[in-house]
Amino acid sequence: MGLGVSRTRRLRVAFQGEQGAFSQIAIQQLLGDSADVVPCTHFEAVFQALAGRRADAAVVPIENTLHGSVHENYDLLLRYKLPILAETNVRIVHNLIGPPGTGFHQVRRVYSHPVALNQCLEFFSQNTQLERVSHYDTAGSVKMLAEQRPPGAAAIASKLAAKLYGCRILRASIEDDRRNFTRFFLLRRPGNAARAKAPAARGYKTSLVFTTRNIPGALFRALSAFALRDLNLAKIESRPLRGKPWEYLFYVDFLGHVDDPVVKNALGHLGELADLLRVLGCYPRSK
Repeated sequence: MGLGVSRTRRLRVAFQGEQGAFSQIAIQQLLGDSADVVPCTHFEAVFQALAGRRADAAVVPIENTLHGSVHENYDLLLRYKLPILAETNVRIVHNLIGPPGTGFHQVRRVYSHPVALNQCLEFFSQNTQLERVSHYDTAGSVKMLAEQRPPGAAAIASKLAAKLYGCRILRASIEDDRRNFTRFFLLRRPGNAARAKAPAARGYKTSLVFTTRNIPGALFRALSAFALRDLNLAKIESRPLRGKPWEYLFYVDFLGHVDDPVVKNALGHLGELADLLRVLGCYPRSK
């Protein structure tokens, strides 16, 4: 996929977290080994890095199969107007990781992000000697182990984090639910990547956001733009509209390409009904 970057220079891709985060695995799935990562402390910093040209692209999580949508990133997509170029799904595999020389029987405290700790509750119920300790980041907890070597400590993070920081996996795949996936978007700046030509509609997904007047039947009529043309909605999400209490933005993913005549008609129909309509991206569907 083109990102408008010279072939002589590696892509710089921003993401939230430390190296070894699941977002970095998403980068590898999307771009292989052709990218240099740009870690950022928080999600808005990722968008700022791309908008400010400190990165050529960005990867952000948008939803998880267990915890739902990453609402902050929906809001940032609208604010920064950075188009979606691709998506990928990463299976979240949590591993108990220790520094070199540490065995499982020596572990008494386990560090990780609170979400990761809560996704491994069955493991902790079977190992009651282990204390859960919240940390700011999964990969960051492994980085801390490697740098500080606190006695009796381990972390929960990805296999990639263990490899990058020279640590070892003490217990693999300790998550409660093996059907735990996170969906990630690859973002770019407007105009620095050519949009793919219209393929078969089943192979592409389009994401958009719209608002309607707060009157009876308004949302029904808006969604009829898709239903009347047999376009399949993959997701719909509502978010509060800032500055207008009790009014909402509607984020929609549907199957189809914006250059398909049927999709063009649907968007034209929706545009006549919506107060605001913006296409956030048109990209290949992730398998």
